[in-house]
Amino acid sequence: MAKIVAVANQKGGVGKTTTAVNLAAVLHHKGVKTLLLDLDPQANSSTGYGISHGHRSASIYDAMLGDADAVSLIRHTPYGDCIPSNMNLAGVNLELAGEEDRAYRLRKALESLREIYEYIIIDCPPSLELLTVNALCAADSVLVPLQCEYYALEGLGELVSTIRMVRKGLNSHLEIEGILFTMFDSRTRLALQVVSEVKKHFPDKVYKTSIARNVRLSEAPSHGKPVLYYDRFSKGADNYQRLAEEFLARNSTT
Repeated sequence: MAKIVAVANQKGGVGKTTTAVNLAAVLHHKGVKTLLLDLDPQANSSTGYGISHGHRSASIYDAMLGDADAVSLIRHTPYGDCIPSNMNLAGVNLELAGEEDRAYRLRKALESLREIYEYIIIDCPPSLELLTVNALCAADSVLVPLQCEYYALEGLGELVSTIRMVRKGLNSHLEIEGILFTMFDSRTRLALQVVSEVKKHFPDKVYKTSIARNVRLSEAPSHGKPVLYYDRFSKGADNYQRLAEEFLARNSTT
């Protein structure tokens, strides 16, 4: 049965989509049956897997509204399977506002996929609204990309509070999968201070692997490719391969 991992951080620009796309792609490359699920109305993960706007007429939005089976939405790409997003998702908050089961629509939609995959990686929107709550209710764990800056610590505290609330009232099994430092530069004192502070509060959750700033990693999305398929010898590709290995090693012991 698939483990569902939500990649979440309500702060934008922290490498959330980059992490979801590249972790899922490396897992696929290693022969691990993995689905990338784009839950962000901006649909950047879909673009990162080379799925053009013209092929997003159906999306996870349709499954959440009960108009399509999630299996029928899967797109098979050279980088792995993906269920794309589109701008229709932006209206979910309003369309499901009066529904009692609105927080569980995604969990219900993903039931038919659990037997197909080993991992389902969800790219969440940069907010803590209904879409992210749906992801947290459907997920087994949360992977948190964290940029090494002062405000990141504040945002992490808010996200952890949200996770606790969801665990208390909506999904008691939800855990923190791990905290991943992104855009990391070991030469700056601030980066090292942020790492030290996070490790102090989450000693067992911080990945040993960190994601360094890398030009090829930034270029890859504009070519519709994960970095491993854009430049396999780049620092970015190496970082995400190491992350995938650490991710799999952690899960092999749980």
